[in-house]
Formats: sequence, C-alpha cells, structure tokens
Amino acid sequence: MVTAARNAVALTFALNGFCFATLVSRIPDLRSGLELDNGSLGLLLLAIAAGSVLALPSSGRLIERTSAAAVVRLGGVLTAIGLWTASVGVAAQDSVAVTAAGFFAYGLGSGVWDVAMNVEGAEVERRLGRTIMPRFHAGWSFGSIAGAAVGIPMAAVHAPLPVHLGGVGVLALVLVVVVGRAFLPPSAPPEAPEVVRSAWREPRTLAVGVMVLAFATVEGSANDWLSLAIIDGYGARHWVGVLGFAVFVTAMTTGRMVGPVALDRWGRAPVLWATSAAAAAGILLVVAGGHWLVVGAGIVVWGLGASLGFPVGMSAAADDPARAAARVSVVSTIGYAAFLAGPPLLGQLGDRVGTLDSLLAVAALMVPAALSVAAVRSTRAPSTVER
Repeated sequence: MVTAARNAVALTFALNGFCFATLVSRIPDLRSGLELDNGSLGLLLLAIAAGSVLALPSSGRLIERTSAAAVVRLGGVLTAIGLWTASVGVAAQDSVAVTAAGFFAYGLGSGVWDVAMNVEGAEVERRLGRTIMPRFHAGWSFGSIAGAAVGIPMAAVHAPLPVHLGGVGVLALVLVVVVGRAFLPPSAPPEAPEVVRSAWREPRTLAVGVMVLAFATVEGSANDWLSLAIIDGYGARHWVGVLGFAVFVTAMTTGRMVGPVALDRWGRAPVLWATSAAAAAGILLVVAGGHWLVVGAGIVVWGLGASLGFPVGMSAAADDPARAAARVSVVSTIGYAAFLAGPPLLGQLGDRVGTLDSLLAVAALMVPAALSVAAVRSTRAPSTVER
C-alpha cells in the first residue's frame, strides 16, 4: 500500500510541474494573442498569484475535512478549468478578463494541489521511515522539464492554445483522479478532539516557515534573475545566461535526488546548515568569481545549496500527522510569499546596484535560514517501517 502511494505521489508532483511548464511555455503566445506589453502581462500573471495566495491558507482545513486525495482532485479540476479558460480567452474572445479568470482558477488549483500533495508525501515518508520528500520535489522538476519539452514543439507549430493547454489540463485531471486512488486512507479522527490553537500561533511552525521563506527566495531568485545577472554582470551572450540557469536547475534536481541519503545519515539540521552555507558561498562565487569556471562552480554550489530547504520544511511541518495539513498550509503560505514578493523587490534593488550585485541580498538571507534550521529537527516518534 505504501509503495503504491509513494508512486502515486511522485506522479502527482510530476503532473503539477508538467502543467506549470505547459502554461509557461505558451506565455509568449498569450502575450501576443492579447496584444499586451510586458508590464500588462505582469499584471495579468498576478491573477495566478492571487488565486494561490487565497487557496494556500484554506487548503489545510479542506484536507482535514476530506482527504489529501480529494483535495488533489479538486486541484486537478480547477487547474484544468483554468488552463482551458485562459486559452479560450486568448484564442476565441481575445479577452483579458476571461484569461485573468482562467489564471485565477489555475492559481487556486495549483495552490490546493500543492499543499495536498506535500501533506500526502509527508505521510508516505513517515510510513516508509526514511527521507523521500526531496525526491518528490525532484519529480516536480522532471515534470516541468517534460512539460517544456512538449511545449517547445507545440509553440513552434503554433498549436491552438485550447488544444494544447486544454488538452494537458484534461489529461492531468484524468491521471490525478486515477492515481489518487492509491493515496493512503485518511487517519481516523480522534475520539475526543482537543481544542488546539491555530497553527499560525505555533512558534515552531512559524520558524519552519521563515526557513522555507529564505530557501524559497534563494531558489526563486535563480529562476527569475540568474540568467539576466550573468548577461548583465559579465556581458555574456543570451545563450550563456540560459545555460547558467540550466546548470542551476540540474544541480538543484541532483541535490534533491541524492539529498535523502545525507538527511537520513546526519539528520535535518546539520545537512541544512551545510546547504545554507553552500547556497551563500555559491552566490558569492557567482557575483565575485570573474572567470567562467569560478562562476560555473558557484552556480553548481548554489543549486545544491538551494535544493533541500523547501522539501525538508514540508516534512518538518508534517511531523505530527494529526496537525500536518494545517501546518503544511501555514508553511506553504509563508514560503510562497518569497515567489510573490522576491522578484519585484530584487528587481528594484537590481535597478539601483546592478542585477549581479543584487544577488548579494539573497546570500544574506541564509543567515536567518541558518538561525531557524533548528526548528526542523524531527519531532516524530519512532515508527515501524511499512512496505
């Protein structure tokens, strides 16, 4: 049962990444179809963020009242509706309002889907008795790579957006409904429920959230600014900047695949102290390296350093299965604030000090990350490994 659930969760993560990359791969067509400039497109994309911000805090309660499988299916429904609606807004009506509504629905779906799959992944990890959450997050990366691989030729042949985006949404929904059957059954509710305070008032949960926020910023800043920093800071060609980002993604995915071995051997806190130091050192090498070999090494070290903070934070939030949904919801909400606020703030700083030098502010975030790492020490009671 647990092995089947593990495989189902891995596929769920990959499908989420596949949907994300599918949408991203067609954003240039969305922009041209709606005849938007970059500023207007940025405002339109905020509809996705608004949906996610609204969905994340309420996801925990939904999971507690139903199950992670039910909420993942809900996420699949909203994601499919959102992708199709956004594509129709461009292809059929040329309507920014319809596309914004689709983006909002996609954001809602992505938000509840994300929390539910992390809650289920943490439960699978607990039942297995060994670390596996980082590999689930690596699965998301593999799914996004596959989504981009499909999106590139679809964009090249100008495939109709409703066919591409709508088709992927329907496919993802069908697969999510099927694989959700292999999720672990919800735990039975306690016979005499205790009155517990909100997870938003728990110091440990908030400390884990701060750590995840810092690591998410380190990851998100590379996604948004690494290529531009290399191009602006070193006068590199465009393809060199893209290559630098590809190296980062490869290093981060590798870290998530091999990281569980280190986590099981040395524990969460020592490994995350090492990765926070690595992330800061990698950024410093990128900013001050000067030579392409040093900068390349810095990107690899940065990617490895950024790889484990987010998934380990999800695991730590879910140590107590009775409160896992509420705590993962809180930590996710705090962590995703980095993806919302980080890019514009770093952009403003980059306008003042330069794109490359602005990354030093990201390196500084590893200080609060390291200070809050102690909160992720496992609080789980020893359990029997299930097969």
